[in-house]
Amino acid sequence: MVLLDSLAQNLEQFWHFTGFYNVSLAPESLIMLCVGLLFIYLAIKHDFEPMLLVPIGFGILIGNIPFQPGNEIGIYEEGSVLNILYQGVRQGWYPPLIFLGIGAMTDFSALLANPKLMLVGAAAQFGIFGAYMVALAMGFMPDQAGAIAIIGGADGPTAIFLSSKLAPNLMGAIAVSAYSYMALVPVIQPPIMRLLTTKKERTMKMKPARKVSQTEKIIFPIVGLILTCFFVPSGLPLLGMLFFGNLLRESGVTTRLAKTASNAMTDMVTIILGMTVGASTQASEFLTADTVKIFALGFMAFVIATTSGVLFVKIFNLILPKHKKLNPLIGNAGVSAVPMAARISNDQGLKADPTNYLLMHAMGPNVAGVIGSAVAAGVLLGFLG
Repeated sequence: MVLLDSLAQNLEQFWHFTGFYNVSLAPESLIMLCVGLLFIYLAIKHDFEPMLLVPIGFGILIGNIPFQPGNEIGIYEEGSVLNILYQGVRQGWYPPLIFLGIGAMTDFSALLANPKLMLVGAAAQFGIFGAYMVALAMGFMPDQAGAIAIIGGADGPTAIFLSSKLAPNLMGAIAVSAYSYMALVPVIQPPIMRLLTTKKERTMKMKPARKVSQTEKIIFPIVGLILTCFFVPSGLPLLGMLFFGNLLRESGVTTRLAKTASNAMTDMVTIILGMTVGASTQASEFLTADTVKIFALGFMAFVIATTSGVLFVKIFNLILPKHKKLNPLIGNAGVSAVPMAARISNDQGLKADPTNYLLMHAMGPNVAGVIGSAVAAGVLLGFLG
């Protein structure tokens, strides 16, 4: 009889450890499990940024399996494996490593061939500062508003880096929002681009860019580092690694390092970053009114960024000579979702005219947007940090 009682107690204790029991204590976790499944579905079925959404989606599943607290399992429990991996997000270690890889895989030739495209990339950053003003009006503190606003730069690593410094308690919602809208660039941007341009503007052809010398490519990351970081030293962790990675690529003598940075290292960090960001969306921490506001502000920031980029090109064309005018469709590429935003510019150009290839032209503001979002993050960190 004693043995049966002991066995019953053990079985009851085991049952209390299972997710089937604990889900009754936290039913909201089922909502997040559905969100994780949706992310994975969109990534696999519709090819929405699978390199991001698959790790994040599966991370959401990991983070929302119901469990009994106190056993060093959850991502917010000190000493757990997930918590240790998550320190790279909380402390801002992973984003600079991602920027190193981005620099190593990015060709800045399109920007160097037509430097005025830097202005288009800068114009798209209005989404960040517009969202900042609205976030303040909605009652967020200045540091929280700055962290939320960076979503408008369409740069997940930058959003994680800045929110880890300014608003760690909102980082999960900010990171998931930023990556979600990055994946939805093909859905959000085209209607805005078509609305703001005429058929004639969409069929506008740009003259071929000049050939950029290897010397220019080598000098650019050095000069770019000095100019941007003298202006915003607080952006040094991101900008420094971005330009360092680009120098590895262009120097011609560190090809092996550039390949490692742009391939194996970036893939490893992306896997861990995506999974831990997803796991940080534990329902008890994620499902709040602030999360809904953050997603709304993120969408608004994306719309403002796309709109300001396209409208800036239209206004800029008023003062440019006829042979140097820009197709307004490349204005959307000022956000730093590389190279997806540039592909959207190209796709919309081809739909208007099957011979109008805009990809190389759009890459100019696209890579400028990477620099611009990092500079904007540095500015916000300098003012609010």
